[in-house]
Amino acid sequence: MKLVLIAEEQERQLAEQYFPGVEVLITGVGAFNIMKALRNIPLDTELFNVGYAGSSNFEIGTMVEVTEVRLNHPNVQYPEPEIFLSPIPENEQTKQITTKAVCYSGVDFCLQSDYKDCVFDMELAFICGMGFKTVHALKYVSDNLSLHDYRKLGAGV
Repeated sequence: MKLVLIAEEQERQLAEQYFPGVEVLITGVGAFNIMKALRNIPLDTELFNVGYAGSSNFEIGTMVEVTEVRLNHPNVQYPEPEIFLSPIPENEQTKQITTKAVCYSGVDFCLQSDYKDCVFDMELAFICGMGFKTVHALKYVSDNLSLHDYRKLGAGV
């Protein structure tokens, strides 16, 4: 089984553009909503997480393939897990994506960071933490760590 995960309805267009014909599930934003939405999904389901993400150095409108996910805990002094994702299957739309990035997931909207060549979201690490065997992710840079720009996109929080 294949399933595309989006946090909000506004991301559906991205899901359908890159993975046409694959069932879409709207999870809601954040860790709690991920756990609630995915608790009964079989762990052998192939998941495609598509959605908005912030970045301090990628231009707004850039689509990135996420190759690795980490938790966004900038103040901790211990090593955190690094989870490597499965490559995106190639189709007419996905083969045009050449930018790859690490995604940092947190429980709050990220407003500043010194990390480079990465994106920030609020779901992907929690999806991976649930134990699914195959997870892919595409993130659309919606803002440069600005809640104002994110809201202008129409995503809202």
